[in-house]
Amino acid sequence: MQQCCYGLRVTTSGLGTRLRHVLEILDGDVAKFYDELGLGWMRPRYVPVVRALVQQGPLSIRDLAKAVGVTHSAASQTVAQMAKDGLITFTAGEDARQRIVHLTEKARELLPVLDAEWAATSAAAAQLEAELSFPLTELLDEVLAAVERRPMLQRIHDASAAR
Repeated sequence: MQQCCYGLRVTTSGLGTRLRHVLEILDGDVAKFYDELGLGWMRPRYVPVVRALVQQGPLSIRDLAKAVGVTHSAASQTVAQMAKDGLITFTAGEDARQRIVHLTEKARELLPVLDAEWAATSAAAAQLEAELSFPLTELLDEVLAAVERRPMLQRIHDASAAR
């Protein structure tokens, strides 16, 4: 840790930075694999959405976010990009504010490739976890449970008050 101007201490790798870096590496390599398959426009974050829609059928963005395990905002941004890429369409929901997400024929035609990629990626992830001292998915589940019990914002406030 270094001393910086204004008395701030600078670390080179905080928790958020490390998490983003790991995600960049993992998603980057999956994206490279899509590129090798001729699907350079495909984004890794699309596949969980496609899988949820295949398994559960058309969903509202809120339900899709819950099924995929992301925020409503993240799901909304992802489906907007997927619509631009021709993978999903929208219909009106029960009220005018709700949009129901549907897969397009283009997305359905990609399912065999996406299923094979998902299986290969899952196998690669299992191999990676076998090299670790503790399975990363279990650790991330613990992190999610801990921040659900006591959000990071509360932890920051508590740490700030203790100083």
